[in-house]
Amino acid sequence: MAERSIDRAALFLLKKAAREGVETAWDRFEKQQPQCGFGQLGICCRNCNMGPCRIDPFGDGPQEGVCGATADTIAARNLLRMIAAGAAAHSDHGRDIITTVYAAACGEAQGYEIKDEEKLRALASEYGISWEGRSKEEVARELARAVMEEFGMVKGSVQFVKRAPEKRRAVWEKAGVLPRGIDREIVESMHRTHMGVDNDYVNLVLHGVRTSLSDGWGGSMVATEFSDVLFGTPQPVRGKSNLGVLKEDQVNIVLHGHEPTLSEMIALAAKDEELLALAREKGATGINVCGMCCTGNELLMRHGIPVAGNFLQQELAVITGAVEAMVVDIQCIMPALTKVAQCYHTKIISTSPKARFADALHIQFEEHNALEIAKKIVRVAVENFPNRKPSLVQIPEEEVEYVAGFSVEAILKALGGSLDPLLDAIKTGKIKGIVGIVGCNNPKHTHDHGHLNLTRELIKNDVLVVETGCAAIACAKAGLLLPEAAAEAGPGLRAVCESLEIPPVLHMGSCVDISRILVVAAAVANALGVDISDLPVAGAAPEWMSEKAVSIGTYVVGSGIFTVLGTVPPILGSKNLVELLTKGAQEVLGAVFAVEEDPFKAAILILDHLTAKRKALGLD
Repeated sequence: MAERSIDRAALFLLKKAAREGVETAWDRFEKQQPQCGFGQLGICCRNCNMGPCRIDPFGDGPQEGVCGATADTIAARNLLRMIAAGAAAHSDHGRDIITTVYAAACGEAQGYEIKDEEKLRALASEYGISWEGRSKEEVARELARAVMEEFGMVKGSVQFVKRAPEKRRAVWEKAGVLPRGIDREIVESMHRTHMGVDNDYVNLVLHGVRTSLSDGWGGSMVATEFSDVLFGTPQPVRGKSNLGVLKEDQVNIVLHGHEPTLSEMIALAAKDEELLALAREKGATGINVCGMCCTGNELLMRHGIPVAGNFLQQELAVITGAVEAMVVDIQCIMPALTKVAQCYHTKIISTSPKARFADALHIQFEEHNALEIAKKIVRVAVENFPNRKPSLVQIPEEEVEYVAGFSVEAILKALGGSLDPLLDAIKTGKIKGIVGIVGCNNPKHTHDHGHLNLTRELIKNDVLVVETGCAAIACAKAGLLLPEAAAEAGPGLRAVCESLEIPPVLHMGSCVDISRILVVAAAVANALGVDISDLPVAGAAPEWMSEKAVSIGTYVVGSGIFTVLGTVPPILGSKNLVELLTKGAQEVLGAVFAVEEDPFKAAILILDHLTAKRKALGLD
């Protein structure tokens, strides 16, 4: 059991699951062994019905598919489809946020309002939209319509690429990867990978870069910026994390998924006096709303609402026997949740028309009557409280405080309104560099092991770490998102953190908020008059598993940032593709991928990279 997680709460519940005969993701992973070798290497193709075809990695069998596609073509096409799916997921999230902003500005979205007028003004200025003599709602409507054009091909290029340094934009233009429109690049990815279209692996990868950039500097950035407009720009806030945040005497509602439009309304509905009275009538002392995965990140960074855990803990929350309802929307939700819930009293409530789950209760969420639907969902949870089986309720004791909510604006505020203190710390070597650690959990590796050990190795070497998504939750549970964690940092970073009263690991939001990291990197590069690829910065995804992570990793490298992956991508069946992504991309994009499963060795790779970049800038 110990090799499954380093989180004591997770281990506690894994033992409970084993006693009660409840299967989890780790059990299903073991049943899949050995996993398909052709799939792991990326050399199987089912893009037409002449197949499925596969390439023999040992060279004795077929070296071409029926159509003549080689390992290079097949692996590159598979990679491009992963990028397209990941970009579609995050960008569709952005589309939904814009739709809600527009509806709120029209007075047609119940419970929503424009909360950050200052950010709305800034975005309107970027888009050349006048504010004079107009209400914020009028401006928001025009801005939302302008952003909707980002998804097509009307404008010619994505607006937010103008935030990137001029030198970086020149790199994109030279390589032919400047994103033209979000949906356009995703659709073209699917066209190119159809049988008989693009079969040049370099050309396929270049379009993959363009598609990912339409995500990172397009759809994801749209989702982040307009979530701030609608719900408020995050500022540092304290809260609690891990499964110990569940309450034995309260109605527990766990919000899991990625869309803040839903979670914001549930959080509001849970404060309704009528529903609180009903909860007391049913024997509970109150209603306890907790987050899970990236919905958890959205809630904790804006409201300090507890986060119960990250990706691999979603089933474990149900296994506590104390969850009345797990409310889900989109992305990273295991279909197995409904099967696990059948062993307890928990109701799995699906809410999105895009994501139905067998045996779940479906209550479709719509922005036009959002608060009314949210109250209905909370009522279902409250009325389920008496159905608990007390003998099955076991909640781990582990709960740890965190400080989250370091938006770009919050970082600037902590620095006194200017990047100068950060730049000075980098120049003097107090901070050796900045590393973004992001991504999922993966049962191929011990839960949270990669995130925590890589983070600790970096901060003790005076590297400032910024995090999003499940990586950030891992560090929250370990206490690394507290100012007191500066005691674990090197002397330079510790001094900076103590002077600014910030943690050595900054929580910047959900996985879609990696765009915040790009904005900071671009701002630092512009301040120094260099390209992003010249900076002592790096990215890492120690435990990634999703297609979104493939898009993220690609747009981070495409932005000029060296990136280390902790789980092996399905490309090793093509030596040429591996060579391109780990070496050849340096000449075209100024950055490459590395793959290292050992977080301690990954830290060495990153530290060596930061040292080389500092030396090139004349900082050592």
